[in-house]
Amino acid sequence: MPQETEFIDQFINYLHLEKGLSRHSLQAYQTDIRQFLRFLQDKSWEVLTISAEQAGHYVASLNTRQLNAATKARKISALRHFYRFFQSNQQVKDNPFAQIVMPKQSPLVPKPMSEEYIDKLLQQPATETDIGLRDKCLLELMYATGVRVSEAVSLKANQINLNQGVIRVIGKGNKERLVPIGEEATDWLLKHLKNNPLFTHNNPEKWVFKNQKGTIMSRQACWYRIKKYAQSAGIHPLPSPHVLRHSFATHLLNHDADLRVIQLLLGHSDLSTTQIYTLVAKEKLKSLHVKHHPRG
Repeated sequence: MPQETEFIDQFINYLHLEKGLSRHSLQAYQTDIRQFLRFLQDKSWEVLTISAEQAGHYVASLNTRQLNAATKARKISALRHFYRFFQSNQQVKDNPFAQIVMPKQSPLVPKPMSEEYIDKLLQQPATETDIGLRDKCLLELMYATGVRVSEAVSLKANQINLNQGVIRVIGKGNKERLVPIGEEATDWLLKHLKNNPLFTHNNPEKWVFKNQKGTIMSRQACWYRIKKYAQSAGIHPLPSPHVLRHSFATHLLNHDADLRVIQLLLGHSDLSTTQIYTLVAKEKLKSLHVKHHPRG
């Protein structure tokens, strides 16, 4: 499919250069579109001439694959953006996915850890070793700032301002935000950077969290370390990769932080994304009522 490959390349380059999407997001778009193009090839339908009815046939095929609503919605959204791009280039007149109804999704309520479990998790790394000190610093920083796993592992020394107590986070779409670090994470950052001779004023571009080969730590490695420490702390079920981010937001909300402040700290462009954490707080209130009220 040489022409179809060209279409994908055009679209992915656009997402990378104009939208600044992460490699992970680009791979997801690429996978979804390739699956769609294989479907078109099996039907002998042309990419730039399919109708809304034919787009509906593809969506119907998704319904036979036992995909959850979120996955189907993601695939439809990817194709809607795909054809919107070719509309803007005047390669197609109408977007065949424009009128497709998105599957209804139940809100994905985050599952934060309790403050007690967070304390247990943060106590696990053996800080007398280089790797343990790195992991302790990483976990403390992620919980103190609520940064995404990808934002944490891509952090460089020149993004840290210990005098002001903030880090400059480069998030989705290359959007930047300043996030306070807090005293505890600052102390561990100082210990970690002091322990690493590569971190000098002459090396501001150095990664803060590296693997044993001296290269950038991967998201998968970070998740593996969190899982390892959760197991050693006896935490079940094992937390997700975003557990520290979810816990950061939920614990702030439980301690009466303003929702718009949490939105800024998390780097959410839309407040509705942040509001999902209010559901978690409500569940906590319900459980407290059941536990402590005489007629709960």
